[in-house]
Amino acid sequence: MTKMNTQIQVCSGRTHQSTLGKMVKKITKNVAGLLAGLTLTLGVSSTALADTPELASNFPDRYTVVDGDTLWGISSRFLSDPWRWPEVWQGNPQVENPDLIYPGDVLVLTFVDGRPVLRALRRETVKLSPSPRPTRFVDAIPPIDPAAIEAYLSSPLVTDKGELEKAGYIVQGMDNRLVAGKYDQVYARKVGEDAESFRVFRPGRTFVDPVSKELLGYEAIHVGDANMLRRGDDVSRLVLTKTHTDANIRDRLRPIYKKEALPFFHPKLPKNDDIRGVILTTENESTELGALSVVAVSLGEREGVEAGDVFRVLSQKVAREDPFTGEAFQIPEEKIGVALVFRTFEKVSYALITDSSRHIEPGDVFMSPNADY
Repeated sequence: MTKMNTQIQVCSGRTHQSTLGKMVKKITKNVAGLLAGLTLTLGVSSTALADTPELASNFPDRYTVVDGDTLWGISSRFLSDPWRWPEVWQGNPQVENPDLIYPGDVLVLTFVDGRPVLRALRRETVKLSPSPRPTRFVDAIPPIDPAAIEAYLSSPLVTDKGELEKAGYIVQGMDNRLVAGKYDQVYARKVGEDAESFRVFRPGRTFVDPVSKELLGYEAIHVGDANMLRRGDDVSRLVLTKTHTDANIRDRLRPIYKKEALPFFHPKLPKNDDIRGVILTTENESTELGALSVVAVSLGEREGVEAGDVFRVLSQKVAREDPFTGEAFQIPEEKIGVALVFRTFEKVSYALITDSSRHIEPGDVFMSPNADY
């Protein structure tokens, strides 16, 4: 009611209209335009949140983008819910790649019909020659820190038991070494006849839904990458070109036939507001997780989960005993974080914890930001 009264006063002050009918007509037109603009905003469907994104406390009027920034981090300066940045971003059609943000861009916060809008002020060099100009997408600011998820993007992270058993494997390091690091050479068997590059991985967690007890899949931990040096009929020699941890005997090899670029994630609401999942066991179940931690979740493609979906993280209910009466009671679920799904499989997804107010544990709940709890 307060917003409506404020808008009536503003309309009246600007137009000096004396009749109520003219003011109502003006307000109706503004509301219609606002709703239409909402459905056309980048990355937001007509089923998205209908309210205006809440601004962060002490939000700046403008911000200059620097190297190392992410869209999520920049948005947290302006919005209470940083994942809603596509709703306020308005690309400048007069510049090349209006939807991308680069270091040096100045982001300016303005308001259109009472709704916050972010625009970039960018210096553009005008070339009069007709020669083509390449686009430097690699220089654009990413939505989230790629270093936090890179190891999870192209590796076969959730597989069935048969795929692990059929993969090639390391049998020995050079000079009889049992472990190998970057640029070390190793011998392997059953690596196939055509691939020149490989992912190195080892069996990890067995994912089981803690509620339904359903087997969700087997994790393959990405150890590193390797290139073929000398192919043999039985044993081949490879060199490790990248390692996230030391490679061991029995680590598995999966051919790489195509290298994909880092995907660009547009945060959005899940299609289904009613789905609920839980964080699956971590490598160390006692680990307390926080922002920039990667978690596996008991939701996947069969539930309609897609890369870019944003979920609220809720603390799990905890059973307790009343210290006076001895009666059993439960600590309720509480909002403790936000997560962005970046890779999906049939029954399991991987998500990056982007914000957390306290530590997050296996068993904590994933649900849509729109859902009641």
